[in-house]
Amino acid sequence: MPIDPFIAGKLHLLDGATWESAHDDPVVMERVAEFNADPGEPDTPDVGVEERTIPGPHGDIPIRVYNPLGEARRALMWLHGGGFVAGDLEMPESHLVATELAARADALVVSVGYRLAVDGVRYPVPIDDVHAAWHWLTEGDGSAYLPSGAVALGGGSAGAALALSTAIRLRDRGERCPDALLLAYPFVHFPNPALDDETAAEMRSLPAMLRITSAGVAQMVRNYVGRITDLPHDALPGAARLAGLPPTAVMLSEYDDLRPSGELLAAQLEESEVAVTTYLAAGMLHGHLNRTSALKEVDRSLDFFAGQLSCR
Repeated sequence: MPIDPFIAGKLHLLDGATWESAHDDPVVMERVAEFNADPGEPDTPDVGVEERTIPGPHGDIPIRVYNPLGEARRALMWLHGGGFVAGDLEMPESHLVATELAARADALVVSVGYRLAVDGVRYPVPIDDVHAAWHWLTEGDGSAYLPSGAVALGGGSAGAALALSTAIRLRDRGERCPDALLLAYPFVHFPNPALDDETAAEMRSLPAMLRITSAGVAQMVRNYVGRITDLPHDALPGAARLAGLPPTAVMLSEYDDLRPSGELLAAQLEESEVAVTTYLAAGMLHGHLNRTSALKEVDRSLDFFAGQLSCR
């Protein structure tokens, strides 16, 4: 289907804009903020939120614990995206998603502020942080929070890669694995597979700020791993052995340069005899969970993940 009409009506705001100009020019930043604003105030569910700091192998790790108003019946550890170099517990893909899934799925949700690949931090430090948070939740002090139901692990974009990498590490070490994986628009391959011709043609008219170029992908990998050759299999885990992983839900954004990575991952999981369910968020751009449920497709996407959690 076409790009969501609400988003399409705002594309002109990004004409000529770049991330560099947005940082340097307040007028461009205002246009970017206007583009990112959804209709009306978000109707955020009422859930309990607790700020915590937990120990990790590289220092303390900030987390947020979200509790539904009623009894939590299941749990999810959730990881924001941001290309391994950006993002935090405040961004919508972290805070709003955790809030919504806690309410919609009657789930305890733990959002993890893992270390970003900046100032000399590289792979495997972010995975180490997620691994430590998983142990805190499933075996450490955090286990006191756990309901009796399933415990899932998930994330968006780079966070989806970290979730998959952590699950692979847990499987290989014989440790407790998640009961399910929830992966939103995952970036898990390098080189990134190419778009199909039809989608590529439709995306050529998008503002440059909304595209993820091959050079941009390479830079993400360099920032994260330090190189683009001889990559460890669990850094961009589409190259890893996937057999033996838990049931996985893969959400795709329709107009997304990274969509082919998610599509290839779903095919790889199926070939590896891992139960996989895919969902295409029609008309959406990469990172659409950073928008609010005021957009119908974001609402449907949150319901998809909530349904995947609730069936565990």
